[in-house]
Amino acid sequence: MSKFAVAGLVLSVSTMLATPSLAQSGWFSGDWSLTLGVAAISLPEYEGDDKYRFVAQPIVSFGRQGTERRFSSRNDNISIGLIDTGTFRAGPTGKLVFERDGGDSDDLVGLDPIRFGAELGGFAEVYPTDWLRVRGEVRHGIRSHDGIIADLSADAFMNVSPTVQISAGPRVSMASSDYFDAYYGVSAAESLASGLTPYTPDGGFRSVGVGAAIRWDVTDTIETSLFGEYSRLVGPAADSSLVRERGDENQFLIGVSATYRFDFSL
Repeated sequence: MSKFAVAGLVLSVSTMLATPSLAQSGWFSGDWSLTLGVAAISLPEYEGDDKYRFVAQPIVSFGRQGTERRFSSRNDNISIGLIDTGTFRAGPTGKLVFERDGGDSDDLVGLDPIRFGAELGGFAEVYPTDWLRVRGEVRHGIRSHDGIIADLSADAFMNVSPTVQISAGPRVSMASSDYFDAYYGVSAAESLASGLTPYTPDGGFRSVGVGAAIRWDVTDTIETSLFGEYSRLVGPAADSSLVRERGDENQFLIGVSATYRFDFSL
């Protein structure tokens, strides 16, 4: 399944939310916004690799109109703002997880593949000041892995013109042992098949880093951005034989994105 086909699937699910049967419940009544877009990104071939590739990723966000959402980041996964006061936003979130196997990199030959799946959970974000947003996500793997991932980020932002905004801030990620075992563990059988040293990880911190972006509001509904991030793998990820023997603790990402916002009422 291609990433664009998945984006179409997500759009179909979002459209289902706007059906009359759901709108009649009362909760869905009101003004809503659906943001769709795509990002072109240069990133490691797999998490922890020292070689890079270009990919296209869908961007989807769904929430109520009438509250000012002053900032968004490429780190924000697919989310629905069930609670949205302008200074606080919370609700369900999800992330698509794509396959990872020996076809992606020779480094992975002999390791158990990561299956296509998702990570589902919740998010909350708050604006302590007019120029700072703090956001946290907690997600559980579905099908691709059985782990739990928690991401925390803080972004300071400033409007340098009515249509251009710059931002930057730190990122921290943690995960359970099940997540690390799927992505970084090397069993005895995998060691024989891959040549890597056996490794059984615990849970803990996954990475620390920093990100920055420039956003340009082309029109009231069209938004583009240029962004970059650096993260350093730590804890069980950095200690993995996959990273130590074939990859790199230092991970870089750079990309561009464009989105279009659809406003509608139920």
